[in-house]
Amino acid sequence: MNPPGAAEQAWSRLQPERWPIPLAAFPHEAALVGGAVRDALLDRLGEAPDLDLVVEGDALALCRQLGRRHGGSSVVLDAERSMARLVIGGWSIDLARRDGPSLEADLHRRDYTINAMALPLADRRQLVDPLDGLTHLQTMQLVAVAEANLLDDPLRLLRGLRLAGQLGFELEPTTAGWIGQHANAIAPVAGERVLAELEKLAAAPGGEPWLARCLELGLLAPWRHSAWSGDEAQRLMRCSTHAAQQLNWSEAELSSFLPLARLANVVDAQALEQLRSSRKLQKQVQILRRWQGQLGGAEPAIRAASQPEPERLQLHRDLEEILPALLLDWPTDVARTWLGRWRDESDRLFHPRPPIDGLSLQRELQIPPSPALGELLLYLMQEQAFGRLHNREEALELAQRWLTCAQRAGERAPRRD
Repeated sequence: MNPPGAAEQAWSRLQPERWPIPLAAFPHEAALVGGAVRDALLDRLGEAPDLDLVVEGDALALCRQLGRRHGGSSVVLDAERSMARLVIGGWSIDLARRDGPSLEADLHRRDYTINAMALPLADRRQLVDPLDGLTHLQTMQLVAVAEANLLDDPLRLLRGLRLAGQLGFELEPTTAGWIGQHANAIAPVAGERVLAELEKLAAAPGGEPWLARCLELGLLAPWRHSAWSGDEAQRLMRCSTHAAQQLNWSEAELSSFLPLARLANVVDAQALEQLRSSRKLQKQVQILRRWQGQLGGAEPAIRAASQPEPERLQLHRDLEEILPALLLDWPTDVARTWLGRWRDESDRLFHPRPPIDGLSLQRELQIPPSPALGELLLYLMQEQAFGRLHNREEALELAQRWLTCAQRAGERAPRRD
């Protein structure tokens, strides 16, 4: 319940003197719970960790009061259960009315034992740990508090796999059995909540095997429209941090493209629409899955090179912002070559642009806006992408010839009376 030194070590890492609200502003009985306690004990806190506190009284009134005195914005999370959030100075502080007659009773109603520990604000020497969460942190096991607790909020089923992936933990066998047994209970959970857990898991350093396990257990079955295939499984398992590092990805590329590559092998655009993702993410996943299917198998670069020029140009237009996410499934030497060209902003095939903008074309050649103007711009882009056009002057000359040919072709076309 109170391992010697654990609480003091956690508080030293939490650095409450940096919090935007002083500890003295909270009620005497308030306690820090959940992820911040867990991460402090694991020494994996961020610069401004999310803080979750339980109090005995009205958390909504307390949140409003703190907002008035210290600034920030108050948001009601759950009026019935008296839960609110104060966003202040880049920090997020969640306040909730204690669930049960005591702090220990509240902790017994949580999801996993590593989230069922508390640090009372009034005593920095005490770690309240009624379910051996600290032991499970040390043995790197994720243990559910109770089967019924998982079903109280079925999103906790998916959260278990997400936590295991983020922390590098293993699921305790009984817990794993409960998750598999009740996987279909997740169906009524709001799509936004499911997507949030899924995106966190996709971003975890070792997320790919846990995403595969989500699919094997059926946790994403309500949103998938096809069976979990061997091809998807193989591609997903190649979406590892190690594979990306072999391609010399930067940290920014890792954080942007690795989660996207994983998600594209787990859900399609239709599923993401049901999960209420952004349209941008839906489009990116749709594009990736299309080109995975078209270029998949052996020798993907040769397949790409064998496409007609308009299709090759479309490939690079589609993938200009997200190409690295496609390359994890490719042979390393080929992927490195493509990645090098993609990183070169002056490469006009990997970053296709018209050599002259539409307004300039209209002004220089005295042509009106029309569908033909769009066709001309695409033609000039293709000529430049494949090295047959090098500057603005050549572009204008070629555009004039294209227009002349188009005009003659139109004149020869039969009239429709």
